[in-house]
Amino acid sequence: MAGDEYELVTIYDIAKATGLSPTTVSKVFNQYSDVSEKTRRKILEASEQMGYIPNAQARTLTTKRSWTIGVLYIESSGAGLLHPYFGGVIEGFKKVATSKGYDLMFISKHIGGKKGGYLEHCKLRGIDGVVVVLPDYTDPYFKELLDSDIPCVLLDQESDLKSTISSNNMDGSKQAVDYLYGLGHRSIAHISGGTTYAGEQRLQGYLKAMEQLGLTVLPEHIIQGSYDYTVESGQKAMEQLLALEHLPTAVFVAGDNLAVGAMLAMKKHGLNVPEDMSIVGYDDIEMAKYLTPALTTIRQNTYALGSRAADMLICSIEGGSEARPQTDQIAVELVVRGSCREV
Repeated sequence: MAGDEYELVTIYDIAKATGLSPTTVSKVFNQYSDVSEKTRRKILEASEQMGYIPNAQARTLTTKRSWTIGVLYIESSGAGLLHPYFGGVIEGFKKVATSKGYDLMFISKHIGGKKGGYLEHCKLRGIDGVVVVLPDYTDPYFKELLDSDIPCVLLDQESDLKSTISSNNMDGSKQAVDYLYGLGHRSIAHISGGTTYAGEQRLQGYLKAMEQLGLTVLPEHIIQGSYDYTVESGQKAMEQLLALEHLPTAVFVAGDNLAVGAMLAMKKHGLNVPEDMSIVGYDDIEMAKYLTPALTTIRQNTYALGSRAADMLICSIEGGSEARPQTDQIAVELVVRGSCREV
């Protein structure tokens, strides 16, 4: 090569040299599984001999995309990263996204110590799309992102503008209440997940299930937990229930962390689960099966939520302006353990 000039080797050059199609060559570099090992070796050997470098910058120029997806989580409490829900969702999301050639980047309102916004960060980094875990509609910067043309998928939220995905929260509540009813419980309280979308959906599911079974809902038997579903909030909620003159025989709790707190409060008062009160949680976090007693709960398939969210977002990114917002729900299931008894 003369001076600073060089010839950029492309997948078309490799395709021509190997006698294979550019599509097959591209699949090898993007680690698709539907290419034989023999063909894969042939392409990789040729690319090495020809000095091909699968350059991210070159790929960006070719596709007009950065191949980067932003991950936005609620920041006001830090709950996004700490909540057990987050890990499973991101694991499923990452597997699908990386298999299709995308990198993930956490996005923030503040860049380099300077105040800004989510939209500004996305534009600065050339983000192709954003997955929003635990959305916060009270944040004006979040609303600014929603109103933009950047593809987004929201978990556990409603939106007319962007794609959304959630667990079937109302059905999960119905399964919990129906199970307790089947054990003979008629006085069933609820510790809610605050004003979050999931919390509201689970509350509405509880109310509907109680109504369908002809059970009376006492206003004092509905205690609002915190939106970030903390153990401490569960303790405070159970303390409120235990202060009542007429105690329920069972409690459906909107999150497993809340349920852990509720069980700790009962223990503090010398009460036992399930002898004195049955408890059903929601999420099926890892800790649930190790509690004493092990927690009966509604299992969310967080991995499926994440992987489906990735499919939806990438469809929006690659479909361009013609892609319409999608809505989907993932089924939940009751996991019976030792925190409930017949009455």
